[in-house]
This record gives sequence, C-alpha cells and structure tokens, in this order.
Amino acid sequence: EGIIKLSNCSGSIIRFAGQPDTSNAYVLTNGHCLGRPFLKPGEARVNKKVKKNMKVADKNMDFHMVTAKLLVYGTMTGTDSAIYELKETYAQIKKNFNIEPFEFDSNRPIVGMNIDIVSGYWERGYRCHIDGFVHELREAGWSFFDSVRYSDKGCDTIGGTSGSPIVQSGTRTVVAINNTGNESGKECTMNNPCEVDADGNVTVIKKASYGQQTYNFYNCLTVDFRI
Repeated sequence: EGIIKLSNCSGSIIRFAGQPDTSNAYVLTNGHCLGRPFLKPGEARVNKKVKKNMKVADKNMDFHMVTAKLLVYGTMTGTDSAIYELKETYAQIKKNFNIEPFEFDSNRPIVGMNIDIVSGYWERGYRCHIDGFVHELREAGWSFFDSVRYSDKGCDTIGGTSGSPIVQSGTRTVVAINNTGNESGKECTMNNPCEVDADGNVTVIKKASYGQQTYNFYNCLTVDFRI
C-alpha cells in the first residue's frame, strides 16, 4: 500500500511529520531515476515543473494511476534521492483508492534494524537487516555519505529496485532509500560502488547492496514542507 511503480524504478508515497491531508502528496525515489543524462556531482534540481505518470499500489496490490506535477528536489550528491509532488492530495488518494502514505522518519536508522525493501517495479519485497554504515560510497563520479549496507542474506536487490523505500519491518516508516549494489566486483565504477573509509582506504564487496540516508531531508524542510 503506497508503493510506486515507475517506468524504470520504484518509489513510495511518503508524508513528512505534520504534513496535512490537504497537501499534495509526495513521492520518494532516487535521483538517478530522474533519467539520463544523470545529475552531475554537485548538481540539484529544485521545483522543476514536470508531467510524469506513475502507478501506486493499494493493499490488494492493484495499481492506480497518479501524476506528478513538480520535481520538488533531486540530487545524486551526498545521497541519491528525489521527491516529486503529485497533482493529487493525500486526502484524494485516500478517498479515491483507500491508500495511506508511508511516514517519513526524521531519525537516522541504526545497525541491526530489521528492514523491508519493497519494489513497485518488480512487485516484490526483500527482508534483511542493516549490516553497517559506509563513510563514503563511491560510484563512478558520485559519492554518497553515511550509506546503509544491507546484511548479505535477504536483500540481494537488482535493477529496477532503485528508489524502493527501506521500511522498518513491522511499521509503515520509511527510514532510507535503496539505490545501488556492486554487481561484478569492480572498484568504484558504474554499478560497482566501492566503500571508502575516513582515511581513504578502499574496500570492494562484490554483490553488496546499499541504500542512502533520507532523515536529513528534515534539516532542509521549510514550514510549508518545501526543500
């Protein structure tokens, strides 16, 4: 319920704490899901008008069409996240489809937390726990900081799961966002991110999968829930 299927990625309808039902609903996905050419390191897109159709699942896994009208924010710098604003409000989505949003957590997740990664694109989920945090995750020219590394069993995410919410198991609370994994054991290349510690030491973990922090959006939030 509330999971988004994009043409190339996954996402979720999220609501910031205190955001009213009358607000236009927000969708969370990856910055790299905005499409090619990818956002450059250091680049962010803010309040860009769009018209993008996407599908949202109800609790019976039936999908309904909604439309994004604004890219509120998108970046691949530090994190890999984007927030769309829909034409529909939270109240309209509840009335029309009986769909509630996910709550967007303002707290940093912790090591050992049990998580579910739910992909609208593939209509399937993954379950594991947070194995640790990575000082810097480097992929091609991009760097993501304080990245989430999943445990090695259960969350072997694949292409199309990009943008899937990372949900604390047993809740409807989004604690982070799925974005990448090391496919072939290469070092710091596209689809093969490497881990870089604070001293600059590089580690490659073949088949490791990762997500990015999202709690820090609250540090950038205006009183009217803009970024």
